[in-house]
Amino acid sequence: MKRLAFAALCLGVLSTPSLAQDAYPSRSIRLIVPFPAGGPTDVCARQYALRMSGILGQSMIVENKSGAAGAIGSAEALRAPADGYTLLFGTASTHGLYNLLSKKPQFDSLKDFAPIAIIGSAPAVIVVHPSQPSDLKALVAAVKANPGKLQYGSPGTGTFLHLTGEMFKIEAGKLDIPQIPYKGSAPAMNDLLGNQIGMVIDTLGTSVQQYRAGTVRILAVASAKRSALAPDIPTVDEALGMKGFEAGLWNTVGAPAATPASVITRLSEATTRVMADPGFQEDLRKIGIDPIVDSTPASARAFIEKERLRFKPVVEASGVQLD
Repeated sequence: MKRLAFAALCLGVLSTPSLAQDAYPSRSIRLIVPFPAGGPTDVCARQYALRMSGILGQSMIVENKSGAAGAIGSAEALRAPADGYTLLFGTASTHGLYNLLSKKPQFDSLKDFAPIAIIGSAPAVIVVHPSQPSDLKALVAAVKANPGKLQYGSPGTGTFLHLTGEMFKIEAGKLDIPQIPYKGSAPAMNDLLGNQIGMVIDTLGTSVQQYRAGTVRILAVASAKRSALAPDIPTVDEALGMKGFEAGLWNTVGAPAATPASVITRLSEATTRVMADPGFQEDLRKIGIDPIVDSTPASARAFIEKERLRFKPVVEASGVQLD
């Protein structure tokens, strides 16, 4: 009897390390950001990863894998084992627009990824040179009186901000405002400052400093309510009476679709704790991102589906198709 008890004890001791190794996570986690370092998405991802590391007890390491509007990094995340040790920090571009725009998509954002949460949304804004009308209603009237004269800049054809501009043109009365595509928001803003174009579609976080300096005007923010970052700027609805016009460059975290449900649940619970941190919420607001504190895997999937449906007619009307 004693021998049996001793054997059982030994077996328990020997099996303990194995059980500990099976606990998730037992090593560091990669968080792929499919865009360059330094941008709002990268900054948001690094803030998130830092706090997740503390909660999970393992390092979450950000890796930037940019190119092809986020498709390169997204595809790399899918090639990794579906074990929870490689995650993707996606955006509206990778998860909302990619499958609508790409002729030969490398992945399907809803079928190939298991969403964990929507982290936050950076509202789009309508920015104009100071020589343009001082309010959105007057700007629209000027465009209708002089179709094609005003041009707007975007970070590139097929980007979320380009499609936001096209959606605004449609919903404001099929306005004739030609798009000028740039390689990023910065060169578009530079041409706006030089009065080479009259308007840009940007995010609030990246344009608010120029607005505060008085070098540009932000006529409206595309969100349901005014932003705490610049509460004096009206919403599109307030400025023009366009109810429900919202467009935010949202961020989402997800894993390959075959990742075990228990791992997704663990990551979801940890993310909920991160999002409940007032310090993290404030850090996001400082860079122009409105935190989404109640997102779950199920609600994140429903959100992505809704966004894809919402932008589908905009993509079709614009005629944009990317290789």
